[in-house]
Amino acid sequence: MPTLLVKNIHTLATMDADRREIRHAALYIRDNVIEQVGTTAELPQTADEVLDLHDRYVVLPGLVNTHHHFFQTLTRVIPAAQNCDLFNWLQALYPIWSNLTSEAIYISAQLAAAELILSGCTTASDHLYIYPNGSTLDDEIRAVQEIGLRFHASRGSMSVGESQGGLPPDSVVEKEPDILKDSQRLIEQYHDNDRHAMLRITLAPCSPFSVTQDLMRESAALARSYPGIRLHTHLAENRSDVEYSLATFGMTPGDYAESVGWLGNDVWHAHCVQLDDRAILSFGKTGTGIAHCPCSNMRLASGMAPIRKMLQHRVPVGLGVDGSASNDTSNLLNEARTAFLMARVRELDAAAMSAREALELATLGGAKVLGRDDIGYLAPGMSADFIAVNLDRVEFAGALHDPIAAMIFCQVNQVDYSFINGRKVVDQGRLTTIELETLVEKHNTLSLKLVQ
Repeated sequence: MPTLLVKNIHTLATMDADRREIRHAALYIRDNVIEQVGTTAELPQTADEVLDLHDRYVVLPGLVNTHHHFFQTLTRVIPAAQNCDLFNWLQALYPIWSNLTSEAIYISAQLAAAELILSGCTTASDHLYIYPNGSTLDDEIRAVQEIGLRFHASRGSMSVGESQGGLPPDSVVEKEPDILKDSQRLIEQYHDNDRHAMLRITLAPCSPFSVTQDLMRESAALARSYPGIRLHTHLAENRSDVEYSLATFGMTPGDYAESVGWLGNDVWHAHCVQLDDRAILSFGKTGTGIAHCPCSNMRLASGMAPIRKMLQHRVPVGLGVDGSASNDTSNLLNEARTAFLMARVRELDAAAMSAREALELATLGGAKVLGRDDIGYLAPGMSADFIAVNLDRVEFAGALHDPIAAMIFCQVNQVDYSFINGRKVVDQGRLTTIELETLVEKHNTLSLKLVQ
């Protein structure tokens, strides 16, 4: 079994129950699993591979992204959608997305995964809910497996078009029996419920304004008939979302989620910006998770989610960069910094969220939301997913007295090393699994063709 030693780490944050921050630290890894964590002096001095960080790097657990739409990297900053709120933004973009192809899904997934990895992400969930022109979730799975990201692939769906009172055009919705049949196929073909799994499947009807209540219930029943299948959707993203729920179902979004069986520790909802206090209490009691997407919520003027209140009521909260057409970037370290700043602004309290709490959302919080007990912190028996950032940068000058907090207070655009499942995926700032320049060129060519 191959071994890896990473030694002479300036500061290592374990993010485990003890929240240790170890100076002059080391990690010893065997067969893609962490075997020892401690000081360099305490750990073995040899291994099959040794990475000496020369007391110049911070090491953190790999970050976890709980909500994204990879395909939207192809449609960033579309002029017609730059100044829209959620519903108008969607209506401007649906016609463009109807021209997506299998190649576009594949290339956009690799580009999004590359951007996430370079910004510290080692595990991501993506919500693909539109399948025009013969494209499938398989296209995305193949792309991500090739780049090396730990992946939760969400089989999204839309079944209620404009003619039935939904928001999406009829041309991009599917028939519900077809959705359920394909969902079952994907579970049986791809889902790995083992510990340290690199690929899991989630069932994810898109939103209350694009699917029926029957599909929500039947998707939940299907997911719960298999071990380890989780449920994901959008909920209470903005005021229009709440108004639609009241007008169409006669219920608040929280009551809607409860009515279709979408509460529980196997469920997480994206956004929840406008979730009411009663629903927050219910989410906390049932262990229902939330993907907090602060950049997207600001970009679309949806509001600021009450994250401090959610955490106080023990709601599991992770971070999501959301689609790259409503955030226009996929930088997870930046998302953590934005969540930290937004919490302080929303509460008008400089103590509303600390830098370490923001890092916990991005690591432990995301792992809990995705139902993982093998990622999110660094300890023996955990998956070897970790990142390293060089402190010898201009943005950290004057911040070395607290290098962990500097990861949030200061602007960090890219990591220097990333290991996923023990594999070096970023080496001195460069991806090792794909040729990034070629990928960007292909992606731009597809993007220009798509939006013309």
